[in-house]
Amino acid sequence: MRRFWTQAKAVSRGAGWAVELDARPLRTPAKNALLVPTEGLARAIAGEWDAAGETIDPRAMPLTGLANAAIDQVAPDADAFAAGLARYGEADLLCYRAEAPPRLAERQEAEWGPLLAWARRRYDVDFVVTAGIIHAPQPQATVDRLAHEVATLDPFRLAAMAPLVTIGGSLVAGLAVIEPAVAPEAAWQAVSLDERWQLEQWGADAEAQAALDNRRRDFLAAARFLELLG
Repeated sequence: MRRFWTQAKAVSRGAGWAVELDARPLRTPAKNALLVPTEGLARAIAGEWDAAGETIDPRAMPLTGLANAAIDQVAPDADAFAAGLARYGEADLLCYRAEAPPRLAERQEAEWGPLLAWARRRYDVDFVVTAGIIHAPQPQATVDRLAHEVATLDPFRLAAMAPLVTIGGSLVAGLAVIEPAVAPEAAWQAVSLDERWQLEQWGADAEAQAALDNRRRDFLAAARFLELLG
């Protein structure tokens, strides 16, 4: 799609905020009104549209994409969406440590251990931590407690939670960002540890580095979306 507007702006709409392109309301791909809960988020989305060039690149509009997802994909069945995210708690990345080399296992403990310790305190749960990739079931009480936390989130927070969890592979890290109990960059460093380790050991690979950079961009965009929700 080519640019057809001159200016984008945030406009108050009752209990929410809309974005207008030259006084025309912005709509989602499903043709729903794009209404978001906070002025800050609406202004940031308007900023994405103002910054667009002559040809629109959706990848340069992550906040718009997350708002669209919240309205079109999550809101129609938020319970089912939440249940899908909650399943990551059954095999959280942070619970699976390397068998070798020892230096990697030490780094995993240093970066992942504090996140699990926070979740234990915050939710009064425990985790089974194992070495290797063979599935180790988590206590049912832990799975249920974390699922309850996800189920309490509104569609906009669920939409932002999705990339945090699916990109990183950790429900615990996603919850820590949403609380917030950890800075987004620190959470990203934790969930990307294995990939960064591989790059350190085998040298820079342009394709692998670009893929990692794209994942980081999407992870941090989701965290910013959460911050703008207040």
